[in-house]
Amino acid sequence: MKKKIIAAFGVLMLCCSLFFGCGEKGAQGQEPAAAIESEETLAEAESDKEAETDEAPEAENDTDAEEGMEKAASELPDGVYSAEFHTDSSMFHVSEACDGKGTLTVENGEMTIHISLASKKILNLYPGFAEDAAKEGAELLIPTEDTVTYDDGMTEEVYGFDVPVPVLDEEFDLALIGTKEKWYDHKVSVSNPVPLEDGEAAGNTALPEDGTYTMELTFEGGSGKASISSPVTLTVKGEEMTATVEWSSPNYDYMIVDGEKYLPVNTEGNSVFEIPVSVLDEPMTVIGDTVAMSKPHEVEYTLTFHSDTMKAAE
Repeated sequence: MKKKIIAAFGVLMLCCSLFFGCGEKGAQGQEPAAAIESEETLAEAESDKEAETDEAPEAENDTDAEEGMEKAASELPDGVYSAEFHTDSSMFHVSEACDGKGTLTVENGEMTIHISLASKKILNLYPGFAEDAAKEGAELLIPTEDTVTYDDGMTEEVYGFDVPVPVLDEEFDLALIGTKEKWYDHKVSVSNPVPLEDGEAAGNTALPEDGTYTMELTFEGGSGKASISSPVTLTVKGEEMTATVEWSSPNYDYMIVDGEKYLPVNTEGNSVFEIPVSVLDEPMTVIGDTVAMSKPHEVEYTLTFHSDTMKAAE
């Protein structure tokens, strides 16, 4: 009996030894696996963190580059520049006489480029999309009559436009309508602004040589019922420039320029004045007094004399 008990006890002890030995081995076997898993997770986290760190500067650099470009465009000093004007169509471009360029004017951070087109077939432009241009009340860009001169000396009358420029070196939307009375969408861009040389830009001390010239003029203001004919005659003598301007109406009895009053130089036909010109290529404010209404009325206008259209009078 004692032998059976001893034998049974021995078997029990052996099983316990085996049982606890397997359990301890299992715990030891799991420990390295957990450690490896933990290291892999940490490595992945560190890798992700490094990836985010690597990507962050790129995104920041991209943002800085974009902000830098916009800043550079917005901080272009006030003045007059020659700039390239690009379009997405061979049918819509500046005149060949202009070598793909227009006159960019920067004033108070706002940019406008005057372009002379290839003909008079484009009637209006619109800074935006065609569908918006066709809506009632849309503010269309009105053409000016420009005279361009080719290398061989030949001249041609074409339409020109003052186009607002929201940004340099990037495309923006500009719709047009032609003689077929249908609006078309286009992408345009303005780049490489170069300050005009002395004598070409507005406000420079160097003036054109003494003589008589013709020059295109942009007229704005009033009700639109009256205007000043373009081109005008510009006389340069010493350090003074004088423009002979003719209204489309005989009802203007005086003009005021820089606080001085000027009377008509004629007594018959449309009102003609000789007024001083203080700047070229920049808007110049004048006042015209009209008697066409029930009582005399002073109306403010802006005139812009475009130096890139200047040529000696024949």
